[in-house]
Amino acid sequence: MRRLLRYLRGYVKESILAPLFKMLEASFELIVPLVTAQIIDVGIREQDAPFIWKMCLVMVALGVVGLACSLTAQYFSAKAAMGFSTALRKDLFAHISSLSYQELDVIGTPALITRITSDVNQAQTGVNLVLRLFLRSPFIVAGALIMAFTIDVPTALIFLAAVPLISFVIYLIMHWTVPIYQDVQKMLDQVSRLTRENHVGARVVRAFGRQPEEIEDFQQANREFTRIQMSAGRISALLNPATYVIMNLSIVAILWVGGRQVDMGRLTQGEVTALVNYMTQILLALLALANLIVAVTKAAASGTRLNEVFATSASLKDEAEQEIQTVSSDSRVTFSNVSFSYAHSSAPALSDISFSAKKGEVIGIIGGTGSGKSTLVNLIPRFYDASSGTVEVDGHPVGRYPLQQLRNKIGVVPQRAVLFQGTIQENMRWGKEDASKEEIYQALDTAQAREFVEKKEGKLEAKVSQGGRNLSGGQRQRLTIARALVRSPEILILDDSASALDYATDAALRRSLSEQSKKNGQEMTVFLVSQRAASIKQADQILVLDEGRLVGAGTHKELLERCPIYKEICLSQLSEKEVSAV
Repeated sequence: MRRLLRYLRGYVKESILAPLFKMLEASFELIVPLVTAQIIDVGIREQDAPFIWKMCLVMVALGVVGLACSLTAQYFSAKAAMGFSTALRKDLFAHISSLSYQELDVIGTPALITRITSDVNQAQTGVNLVLRLFLRSPFIVAGALIMAFTIDVPTALIFLAAVPLISFVIYLIMHWTVPIYQDVQKMLDQVSRLTRENHVGARVVRAFGRQPEEIEDFQQANREFTRIQMSAGRISALLNPATYVIMNLSIVAILWVGGRQVDMGRLTQGEVTALVNYMTQILLALLALANLIVAVTKAAASGTRLNEVFATSASLKDEAEQEIQTVSSDSRVTFSNVSFSYAHSSAPALSDISFSAKKGEVIGIIGGTGSGKSTLVNLIPRFYDASSGTVEVDGHPVGRYPLQQLRNKIGVVPQRAVLFQGTIQENMRWGKEDASKEEIYQALDTAQAREFVEKKEGKLEAKVSQGGRNLSGGQRQRLTIARALVRSPEILILDDSASALDYATDAALRRSLSEQSKKNGQEMTVFLVSQRAASIKQADQILVLDEGRLVGAGTHKELLERCPIYKEICLSQLSEKEVSAV
């Protein structure tokens, strides 16, 4: 947690003033029992009503000033804590955005969501309470002890026995509950994961009629989460009874010893009342300190989890400072003996892949599920770094490019069509911020999306809901393809991104892309990943993957003759006549 305190640098003034005003409020609180003693010993004993009213006004004044100090402290502590969490959340989000796919795969989305929300909130609460109570509670305890000794030393010795006993009880309960509170945040990850899975996969869950099973899984996780919380609650519930028993016994002892002192004329009745008030103040201060310890413990556990994210450095480094001049070459993308393994994976996802894609070529990639098709194309924009071998774009290894320059060359359409809340035009301009309407419409034409966009109310200004849920699967896919085309990329990667299209639209899209790749001397290289043999059979070069290995490369006709796996895929999807047609 200490590492995170750097986010308070912009709030040094607030971090100092908040505890100072709290201590000032505590000072006024410590004076109140003395005023009460004066009311009893002077006003009530001598039946002096004006004096009683005057002291009552003094107490009200102390209360008002104390309230003002407390509110001021609350304001400064809240401002510092909010500023702390804002800066922390901003840096955390920026750091997460800098991580490569490798680190995001390891940490997991549910854990990241929990940490940037719940854990940051816990850290914020901890900072807020520390600024308000860290100095106030010890100050009240020490101040009340000192004031008790100034009143009567023999009676004040009871305080020296009571305070350690109450402190010991609080320590024991904190010692038992702290590890449990640390487990609570871990269990929250599990609940968050199940919630997210069921939200994202709601249609799949319903399609397979798995609602009862998923509800039971969630309830089981929720019951475990509740059990952990309840176990902490049961232990914490002992805090008040145990401490109040000690306090009340201490008050009885004060009244007993103080009564004898009153009989002997060493103490007044008002002073005994003041001692009782000081004992109550000590208990309340220690209970507040206990709550502070709980909050700090939760904040420390959350801080540890946040520091784990900050300690996770991106394995993919953007070290290039200057843009690279493109080498004059026919080759657009070259893989040389490339192998790749995912983190904590026992087997490589790709093994010894070598091929070359020329400018203007359409490269088809096909293979069974898990054969490494998506992994291969993810190495081109450097979403991952190859474990061995070299991936080159325009004659330079991808690692030598600044990431911005490399990815400006590439348009990527992932398997899952993702659109953002806004308008169609705003989504299109993700590809190119200053894209004109003509450029957007040209991209929509190529992606076979203009027809349905024109039919929508508002056309380019038509609203897109979060994730594009107000659009069909095919419409989402065509818009994501258009978004990638808007920037006129030198390399276009379509990662099984036409799976929701009918065969006629798919064929029209492929023809349009083939024309676009050679239009105006642009020579755009297209990587077309697909499960459909019909989608890639017209490609200039087809790569056939099997269990991470390149088992065939060539044209459709060439692969039918020399690649049994490709022929098997084609025969499983097409008729003999369709297979032989080129």
